[in-house]
Amino acid sequence: MASRLVILQQISSRFAWLRLLTFLGGVVLSAGVLFLTNLWLFWSVLASSILVFGAVVYRHRQIEQTIERFSAWQAIKQAQIARAQLNWAQMPPALPVELDPDHPFAADLDLAGAYSLHRVMDSAVSVAGSQRLYAWLTTPVPDLAKIRQRQPLVQELIALPLLRDKLSLNARISIPHATRWDPQPLLTWLGAGDAPHALRPWLIGFSILALANWLLFGLHQLGWIPALWQITFLIYIGLQFVTARMTAETFHAATELQAAVEPLVAIFRQLETFSYRTSPHLQTLCTPLLDPIHRPSRYLRRIQWVVAATGIQGNPFISIVLNALLPWNFFFAYLLQKYKAEAAQYAPTWLDVWFELEALSSLANLAYLNPTYTFPTINASPAHEDKITASSSNPDSKPIFHVEALGHPLLPDTDKVCNNFTTQRLGEVAIITGSNMAGKSTFLRALGMNLALAYAGGVVNAQLLRTDLFRLFTCIKISDSVTQGVSYFYAEVQRLKILLDELEGDHPLPLFFCIDEIFRGTNNRERLLGSRAYIRALVEKHGVGLISTHDLELVHLADELPAITNYHFRDDIIDGAMTFDYTLYHGPCPTTNALKVMRNAGLPVQIDEEPA
Repeated sequence: MASRLVILQQISSRFAWLRLLTFLGGVVLSAGVLFLTNLWLFWSVLASSILVFGAVVYRHRQIEQTIERFSAWQAIKQAQIARAQLNWAQMPPALPVELDPDHPFAADLDLAGAYSLHRVMDSAVSVAGSQRLYAWLTTPVPDLAKIRQRQPLVQELIALPLLRDKLSLNARISIPHATRWDPQPLLTWLGAGDAPHALRPWLIGFSILALANWLLFGLHQLGWIPALWQITFLIYIGLQFVTARMTAETFHAATELQAAVEPLVAIFRQLETFSYRTSPHLQTLCTPLLDPIHRPSRYLRRIQWVVAATGIQGNPFISIVLNALLPWNFFFAYLLQKYKAEAAQYAPTWLDVWFELEALSSLANLAYLNPTYTFPTINASPAHEDKITASSSNPDSKPIFHVEALGHPLLPDTDKVCNNFTTQRLGEVAIITGSNMAGKSTFLRALGMNLALAYAGGVVNAQLLRTDLFRLFTCIKISDSVTQGVSYFYAEVQRLKILLDELEGDHPLPLFFCIDEIFRGTNNRERLLGSRAYIRALVEKHGVGLISTHDLELVHLADELPAITNYHFRDDIIDGAMTFDYTLYHGPCPTTNALKVMRNAGLPVQIDEEPA
């Protein structure tokens, strides 16, 4: 592809020289013939030179368009490779998102930002398509109907990589590199209250005056009447001068939006002509685009044609001549407002289909680049009144959450260790202990991130995932605020209070919560006392959760509360180096490594200071 692009650029450079030579040659040859005073030969040579020059320009533009498409195609493929390899430096820039610190989980799970799941997935060219994908990933309350509606659409799109790439290519054309298509200016323009009937009287009046000019001029040339055409012509020109602002504003806005309309025509034409024989769900989604009478490309091409016709305003001489002969500007301004009013009825629906398709294509692209990912099985949660008794009364009932070979989507396959985890019933809490850097936080984020993917309607990084519907809530990345006078510990306490309120609230969906290093912002004694009391308050509530901690004393809660289960991650020192297998094991952690880490880093920790 790169070599082909180089060849095309070389051809384009030759055509640029050919254009110059053709122009200069035509001028010199025409001037030479004119010098010979042969007017017929002069006009013949001039016309031939213009035709040859036009053909060269046309061919050069074709080559430039081909280069533009090849460059965009190359950028798309390079972005795909970067996503597959998690090469952050080569990925398209992330969508700017202002994280809401009060969101139940968005700020904790690396869902947005420079090194985020959204950036890896996001293949949308439009701002709205990218924002829709992020909204799906961060939906606080999942909707089972929407999930089941999206999954088959994503499955169909996985098998259509060429369609997805061509949509991206058509959308990328005419849009500057590293930018996104923003629909708002176009929607604002379409929604502006410019009614075509406001220009109709002026158009009729100018048409009558133009016709009178021609008629009176012809009669004057025949010698039948005096030069009355001069009077009507002056009236005609004077009125055009007075009303010029009415059309100028219309054309100015349309010309600025021409680049925004161009990719839409290509996108909608592609979707209108696509064969949906093997993609029934996709066809249903695209139904608003397939109406033979109200096809979007038909309306948008009309607008393109009118804007192109008004491009003569860029040449003042031609513009003056045409408007002197005909009400050119008013005619096309009237058509533009007429076509705009017609398109405005349907444009929001058309664009909504495209934005939906872009978000779905991003989900499909993640699955396409990761063929080992699977679609989760999502069940409806039990009724609210049966939130605990439904599963506890039947020990053989299916677990409400079960995952096999769960991995973290933002870790390379070479560094990724996958784990299994099961929660049998509501009210259960898993306490995860383990050494520093052993994998506790990564595991919690992997759980939350994959649940976000599942509830968005996409695939998950697991061999199998079966889950009920949960509201997700995390307490992982707590930060203090100097400006608001909030300490780290107080911010954590506030976050955990919100979690408890959500857990005890009357909501039809249970909570799935993850807490990393509970009460890390206070001293050992108070942390232990507070953690015990808080965990007791979480057990047997309308939800399930995992809590990571360094406090090995908390594992004893499992002896008094059957709903608590202990898990741990291990570490070892081999040849003086810390090693981790990042595997989740049942039971409390048998070792700690804080002193080992400090000693290996060169801090003055004596061996005899280590606890027995």
